[in-house]
Amino acid sequence: MVALSLKIGVGSVVKTMQFEPSTLLYDACRIIRERVPEAQLGQPSDYGLFLSDEDPKKGIWLEAGKALDYYMLRNGDTLEYKKKQRPLKIRMLDGTVKTVMVDDSKIVSDMLMTICARIGITNYDEYSLVRDVGEEKKEETTGTLKKDKTLLRDDKKMEKLKQKLHTDDELNWLDHGRTFREQGVEEFETLLLRRKFFYSDQNVDSRDPVQLNLLYVQARDDILNGSHPVSFDKACEFAGYQCQIQFQDHNESKHKPGFLEFLGANAHKNCQNMTEIEAKVSYVKLARSLKTYGVSFFLVKEKMKGKNKLVPRLLGITKESVMRVDEKTKEVMQEWNLTNIKRWAASPKSFTLDFGDYQDGYYSVQTTEGEQIAQLIAGYIDIILKKKKSKDHFGMEGDEESTMLEDSVSPQKSTVLQQQFNKMGKMETGSVALPAIIRSGAGGPESLKMGSMPQAKQHITSGQMHRGHMPPLTSAQQALTGTINSSMQAVQAVQASLDELDALPPLGTDAASQAWRKNKMDESKHEIHSQVDAITAGTASMVNLTA
Repeated sequence: MVALSLKIGVGSVVKTMQFEPSTLLYDACRIIRERVPEAQLGQPSDYGLFLSDEDPKKGIWLEAGKALDYYMLRNGDTLEYKKKQRPLKIRMLDGTVKTVMVDDSKIVSDMLMTICARIGITNYDEYSLVRDVGEEKKEETTGTLKKDKTLLRDDKKMEKLKQKLHTDDELNWLDHGRTFREQGVEEFETLLLRRKFFYSDQNVDSRDPVQLNLLYVQARDDILNGSHPVSFDKACEFAGYQCQIQFQDHNESKHKPGFLEFLGANAHKNCQNMTEIEAKVSYVKLARSLKTYGVSFFLVKEKMKGKNKLVPRLLGITKESVMRVDEKTKEVMQEWNLTNIKRWAASPKSFTLDFGDYQDGYYSVQTTEGEQIAQLIAGYIDIILKKKKSKDHFGMEGDEESTMLEDSVSPQKSTVLQQQFNKMGKMETGSVALPAIIRSGAGGPESLKMGSMPQAKQHITSGQMHRGHMPPLTSAQQALTGTINSSMQAVQAVQASLDELDALPPLGTDAASQAWRKNKMDESKHEIHSQVDAITAGTASMVNLTA
């Protein structure tokens, strides 16, 4: 096989090196570290090969598990050997900024797992990152409309309405399926971490202070900027909780008349003796009662019925439905279940929903945020399917009206829970009383004998368990049982292999032996880092599934 000649850049040093096209990227990185002194810095797992391009967005990190020929490299191509880790500044909704080291080669969804784990958030799939878009970039996106004054005037009206309604059109969410580089995110940028999907937020309470604070701040900001219409009475309640959070208990000497005049009567006093956490729980609980809570709104245009005219309308997306909402009152005009959507299509200027047999015809709107709407719907459906899959895996789904039987077996103190499927049949009527027949005794009259009953005896069986009424296992349960058995066998086999010592030849002190030892150490460290990352991700996923 003809060798592949590549230029390898390490900092300011560029060297030409020969590789077999079938060489794995991991092995190529190891060879570079061996032959180039400038590359022998830091941990090998933190470095990788980067294929640059004239357009920074098209540059890609080469995956360690793939071969060089996978990327169709040619003789003379230049690869950069550099660090994959980069610092990322994350701004929280409460204004605090945290710096997290992330892997630049990962897509956003993988980065969110790392970011949320560092912050203390388990359900990372419900959060996303928002990027600030400058005015110049906004002008670029609307530049094509400047040719037509009518379109420009109409577009300005829609922009003013968007700002007034504070819709999700204003938020520039990052795409979870692409890397920072592909989306043009620079290293100096600060990204905003924000909840995008309101799916399991109902479970957030005082036991999860990190998410509770994020939920409180997001709900507070949305209420203050008018995203959620609030009645006067509820506004007073919200204000009372907010003052309790900010100023603690009402103090007559400190909070004199005029200080909290906007609250109305005794709203702050009603929160007396509440801790900050309790006040945040009450605030979020009250926010959940709002009809617009958990709804992502997009300002669109739809065709007026019976007329060839487009009118503004709000399109709302929740974890359960898609709705048409009046843009002035935010009253729901029409609602479709999310599960009734058969398919959807997004184009640069429109978005279309197809409900299949649930509704005749399509629902189509004019919008430039079609891709963002599609990602939101797809995200909710992915979360629903993931949660359903986890429930099916643990056998949580099934006959809701079936009986659960519980047996306690001693002396092992084991408890067996099993599902008893109820069966219904026809009822038969009849008499349990049979005609009485009186017969004389065969041996004539007999004397009455009196005695005592023996004491009750308790029969105990140790070490055995009888299991009755066991329904047949479903295919999913059989698969789970098989997986558990094979896993147990694998663990036993590994334990047995750990007890056996490998007979290794004595390792010398020559240069070749030392190089072999160093390579083995690097490979082992890389493997350990990979396993630790997998364990961290698995732990976060397990905590999320069992929350």
